[in-house]
Order: sequence, then structure tokens, then C-alpha cells
Amino acid sequence: MTSHSKQNSQPKRSGFISIVGLTNVGKSTLMNALVGTKISIVSHKVQTTRQRILGICIRHQTQLIFMDTPGYFKPQKRLDRAMVSAALAAPKDGDMTFVLVDPLKGNFQEHLELIEKISFQGDRPVALVINKIDLVSKADLLGTIEAFIKDRDFAKVFLISALKGEGLDELLDYAAKTLPEGVWLYPEDQITDMPVRLLAAEITREKIYKYLHQELPYAIHVETEQWEKFDNGDVKISQIIHVARDSQKGIVLGKGGQQVKKIGEEARVDISDMLGHKAHLKIHVRVTKNWADTKEHFEVMGLDFNA
Repeated sequence: MTSHSKQNSQPKRSGFISIVGLTNVGKSTLMNALVGTKISIVSHKVQTTRQRILGICIRHQTQLIFMDTPGYFKPQKRLDRAMVSAALAAPKDGDMTFVLVDPLKGNFQEHLELIEKISFQGDRPVALVINKIDLVSKADLLGTIEAFIKDRDFAKVFLISALKGEGLDELLDYAAKTLPEGVWLYPEDQITDMPVRLLAAEITREKIYKYLHQELPYAIHVETEQWEKFDNGDVKISQIIHVARDSQKGIVLGKGGQQVKKIGEEARVDISDMLGHKAHLKIHVRVTKNWADTKEHFEVMGLDFNA
């Protein structure tokens, strides 16, 4: 029997894996690396991921559905509370949880606080995933592991570098053999459930953070307003960048509109790559004073307005 037919004789499996952790521990970088393509935007700015984003990949005969969640932090505003609520709800919705920790961070107490909020149930394994191992000494790693596993029922502990791809095969193999037997829940070639209009908006938001993360608060919002597809596959896209104040609008536009032009050019390239067709992108900047308190914006992001 060939190895291929052996593999096909294995039962199909599928399931949801929640990736949870504090802000900026590398959750989006990890999911993009596991899925093998960019789905979730990455930024050094905290609280970049606002909603639950699915990334889907096949490993052997298993369809793994990863849920990238907003980072856990102390919420202050309505948007903060909605994001934290989405992060804490994810493990209850999944078949398995990866708790991602950054050994370089000094906030062990916050890591432990998050771990305490995660339900350790026998039928839903929780794995501790320690990221950025390429930047930490072995002695410090041992101390980190001991501090986190003490009195906690982690199913497994993994040491990885999401950025360098170290340890990811072990993580994928573990998930592939541990998820429950069952039919695949998405088409074989699907890599996310996120609508392309929303993905395009997320790409533009990533570029804004890339160039303006020092000057702007994270509470800006990008909305894809129009999407027109042509017969040759090209797409004409119109987006609005919502900011809270006139001074922020000036920052996004830049002198003579140069800043928003640069943001738009980079976003257009990435959106074109994502679609496999040429994207024509037009961006407008609008002052929307209370956008972070508008129910419709929360619904678009899949967040609970009343969290």
C-alpha cells in the first residue's frame, strides 16, 4: 500500500482551535504562519486584531480551523470591552485552545490572569505555546515553563518561533491528530471565512498602522464602501478611513495628501495579490466623531456592542 492510500484510509477530522493570548504576543503572526498565507494583519501596535478571524488549512486528513482573537488586556472603552469579550468567548466555541505566551514580556501576572479565565475541560485540550524561543536563553525558558504549568492542566507544551517557523510542524501534527473525527466544514481550497471586502479594509488598516502608529490612536476604522468587479476580473474599490478628529484627518492625509497616497499604494499592491487581479483603490478620509460608539460598525466587525 502506498503512503498516499494509507493517508486516505485515515478518518477525516476537523475542528476549531482558538489562539488566545495577551496583546502583541504574536497570535496573528502564528496564524498566518500555520495557514501559510496572510489572513490576519500584523502590527507592533497593541490591540491590532479586533474581531475573531478564521484561518483554515489542511494537515494530513484533518481540516484545522484556527481562530485568531483580539488580545487580552484591561478594557477601558466600549470597543475594548467588546474585543476582550470576543477573546474570552473563543475557547468556549472551539475544540482546542492554544494559549500563546511571550517569555520576553515581564507581565507574568497578566498572562496568569488570562490563563485563569480559560476553562480547562477534559474534552477540550488546552496547549501552552511559548513563542519567540529564538530570543530567549534555555535557562530563562525553563523558568517560564515552570511558572506557567504549575498547578495547571495543560495538555501539551510547545516551544516555537512563529516568525521563523520553528516548532510549527509539531504544533500542526498535534492538532491534526487530536481534533475530533468528522467531515470537513469548509471547501478544501478555502483559507478564511472573512469576506474579501473586510479583508481589503484590514489590509489598508495595517498600512495605516505601519506608517502612523506613533501618531494615531488604534481606534481608527476602515470601511470598504464600494466594490465593483469588471469582466476581466479587475476590481474598483472605494474605502473610507474613519477618524475621530480633524487633526487626525490631517495626519492620515499628510502634506499634500502624500501620506494617504503612500498608504493606498501599498494597500493596493497587497489587495491585488490577495485577489489575484488588479485592484484600483480610492481612499477617502472622513471625520466620524463617534464611530467607536456606533452599533453598525460593531456588527460589521462581528463584535458585541453591549459587551
